[in-house]
Amino acid sequence: MFFGVVGFKLRGEMIHYCLDNVLTSWVIQLYIWNGFQGIYDVDHFIAALRFDVRIVERIPETRKNGKIKKMKAHQLRPPRDASISWYTTVALEKMKEHGAIYLTPFSHRLEEEIDNPEYQRLRCRVNYHALRFKPQIMKLSNSIVNKLRAQGHFMSIHLRFEMDMLAFAGCIVGALALFSPYTLVDHLTHQAIACGLVCLDIFTPEEQRILKKYREENFAAKKLVYEERRAIGKCPLTPEEVGLVLHSLGFDNSTKIYLAAGELFGGERFMKPFRALFPRLENHSSVEPAEELLGNSQGLVGSAVDYMVCLLSDIFMPTYDGPSNFANNLLGHRLYYGFRTTLRPDRKALAPIFTDREKGRLGGFEEAIRRVMLDTNFGGPHKRIPPESFYTNSWPECFCQISPKNPADKCPPENVLQILNDRLESEMGNGFGSTATPNSTALTGEK
Repeated sequence: MFFGVVGFKLRGEMIHYCLDNVLTSWVIQLYIWNGFQGIYDVDHFIAALRFDVRIVERIPETRKNGKIKKMKAHQLRPPRDASISWYTTVALEKMKEHGAIYLTPFSHRLEEEIDNPEYQRLRCRVNYHALRFKPQIMKLSNSIVNKLRAQGHFMSIHLRFEMDMLAFAGCIVGALALFSPYTLVDHLTHQAIACGLVCLDIFTPEEQRILKKYREENFAAKKLVYEERRAIGKCPLTPEEVGLVLHSLGFDNSTKIYLAAGELFGGERFMKPFRALFPRLENHSSVEPAEELLGNSQGLVGSAVDYMVCLLSDIFMPTYDGPSNFANNLLGHRLYYGFRTTLRPDRKALAPIFTDREKGRLGGFEEAIRRVMLDTNFGGPHKRIPPESFYTNSWPECFCQISPKNPADKCPPENVLQILNDRLESEMGNGFGSTATPNSTALTGEK
């Protein structure tokens, strides 16, 4: 085994699966960037991974010719979805050559499907055990959950109808919304005639201009046609569509819903149809207007609280699980902790149903919605089939078995922590866990 120092420049973003590259066996030390400490419990993080990787909070200094020197890292760019062998060959050689490596960028720099199940289990130990929010965030989250649950069961919804996601997905010229018992479109201004009914573009010309401008300034140029994007399930559900799905499934206006969302594009105008169906809406500020939330300008604490409330809710529903770290990790986290009920709309299958409704073909609408939704897994165990991500479904690698066919899948003994602790102490006694020496190499990286 090669011994060295690994340092990932971890900031405080709400990205749970940012620790991909911890999985290389020759990495034994981790440098934690200050921003990471803003929302995560660093002491718990270090302790939870002590049997897998040695973690330090600062890159060790080296001593040469009686002088203390800071280690200077060589910058190295890992390929996206790099293989384990890339780290044990290319990266390792650079470590030996330069003494320290600085990995940037860092997100999605390790392949998802790895043949060795122990590496996948380490991912789960990082995501679902080592990464834990700071005590005050956990306390605040539990307080919100307790207040919500005191009034009965509640559902959490991650509304991703936000400017950055709409622009990224290319969902700029919206579908036509009909006047109906479930739509409140009095604020929309652009009208068209179709199927003998009055129809309206979902976005005003000014809103379309804003979205187009945002996309041009932040994303690579690409021809994206709204109707095509929506048809393949690439557009977030609108708040109204979320409401119609829930209504079709039998949820009524007594349902308590916790909303986890940033700034909704279009604001209250788009929330009116949803609120008309489900008036019992809450968010972290309405349940617990704590100073930690009000004074958190970057929104990291609020996002962390939203994550925990969604994790602990009776039902969770994401409205967009494309490149959404928040929703994807919640799907995996809830599955890992007891297959908690999740409503995961199949946007591709729902798209033609909503399109028919917008064109006036209303017959069998709710039944069609129910057929699509009943074909999903509701958060239960199911085989992972590409393009489903390991982060949304770690079955079966991260689930031990009482009577497995493969001994490697057997559940560990009850005293597994004592066994691991004894093994770690033995290795430390043999010098395997010593602090980095002048000949040690370091790996540093950035998220």
